[in-house]
Amino acid sequence: MGRRYLVVLLLALAAAAAGVLTRGTEGTSAPSPAPSAKSAKEPTRRAKLGPLRVLRSNPRYFTDGTGRAVYLTGSHVWWNLGDRTWPVECLSVGPARFDYANYLNRLVRYNHNFFRLWTFELTRWKECGATVDVAPQPWLRTGPGIARDGLPKFDLTRLDPAYFARLRRRVAQAGTRRIYVSVMLFEGWSLQFAQQPWRWDAHPFNAANNVNGIDGDPNGDGVGTESHTLANRRVVKLQERYVRRAVDAVNDLDNVLFEVANESGAYSTSWQYHMIRIVQRHEARKRKQHPVGMTFQNANGTNGSLYASPAGWVSPAGGKPFLDDPPLANARQVSLSDTDHHCGLCGDRHFPWKALMRGHNPIFMDPMDAHEEREAVRWAMGNARHYANRIDLAASRPRPDLASTRFCLAVPGKEYLVYQPGSGAFSVDLRASRSRFRIEWFEPSTGRRWITGRIRGGAHRTLTPPVDTPVVLYLKAA
Repeated sequence: MGRRYLVVLLLALAAAAAGVLTRGTEGTSAPSPAPSAKSAKEPTRRAKLGPLRVLRSNPRYFTDGTGRAVYLTGSHVWWNLGDRTWPVECLSVGPARFDYANYLNRLVRYNHNFFRLWTFELTRWKECGATVDVAPQPWLRTGPGIARDGLPKFDLTRLDPAYFARLRRRVAQAGTRRIYVSVMLFEGWSLQFAQQPWRWDAHPFNAANNVNGIDGDPNGDGVGTESHTLANRRVVKLQERYVRRAVDAVNDLDNVLFEVANESGAYSTSWQYHMIRIVQRHEARKRKQHPVGMTFQNANGTNGSLYASPAGWVSPAGGKPFLDDPPLANARQVSLSDTDHHCGLCGDRHFPWKALMRGHNPIFMDPMDAHEEREAVRWAMGNARHYANRIDLAASRPRPDLASTRFCLAVPGKEYLVYQPGSGAFSVDLRASRSRFRIEWFEPSTGRRWITGRIRGGAHRTLTPPVDTPVVLYLKAA
């Protein structure tokens, strides 16, 4: 949702830097398990990662070339690529430096396998009653002359090797932890909503900030949203060159996805489509190709613009209703359901399970604090991934009609994964097969798991959970 949640994030990062984190233990598989577990055990997979491509037989998911579906889920935070320099006024609410290695360790601990690698186009903005600076940027600051942030002006014809070296290094480090990374190419929220005057005064395409005479604000209104359109061909050419260089930096790595822009407004549609095609065409000449995504456009965007795009994956938006009762995922593109686009720092422990059952891949805008509900969300994402990896996800389809809870992912007649967000008995339509189904229950709040016998198919069957709390039911044909 953008930097209006930054203060919350800074407080949380301070807690994270102090090591505030509750780690769950592995779940058990027994009729009477201990009540202390937080996480189901993730089977070890040592097969080589990707590169990913959309699974043709079920485009709600990616595949890594093995034929299996790859389920993506994970937390992301704004500071996982660029360094920011806090003035003394801000050090009380945030650590001096983001710990990237610890960030990767956290993701692995929660069984997450994806995050968005966040870029910023602005070099400076107001926060904590003072200024905050961010570097590096894709272009070299050579001068002559001084930009409005007090540093040498940009030469937009010269890309900065240090930026792309850092980009590559961070993606490669994530790959060693078996984590996929969405490389964000542009950042559109700040162009519209950052506090003035830095909303445009801190942008490299401001004519006062570069030596090339590039003006990304031709109407002079102090908002450079025109730089996320096709209006200025000189700007677009520079952006294309930068995009190709970013692709070159990581093309040989398997754990890569691309994202055009975070929350650039509805005015950017044609420009985003163009940049998607630039990535696709550039990679078509290379040994490896990676999925390119388009995320929700703020403001005035529509999910229809995402679904009509040439992107292989999308992040739709729908507010709290999308979290509570999400629509079925679009059947032609992978859907990464991101809380950042729904309502910012939001989401509860039910969100990951509901998203899974409706065909989405849930991801979480995470302040990395010790908040109880956000901690439950993190474990829920990892546990949902555990079950996504256990079932035949490639053959599964969201089938709300097959369970009275309306949260069901199924291969009818073979496997059923059902979420009960409330409590009490519920029914499952097992008419597709008369096989006997093994009954497994999982309690997300504790990590407890029960195997309670078998049930015959061939009819609607009512099942009663062993606990009076939200549960996951997994039925598998014998």
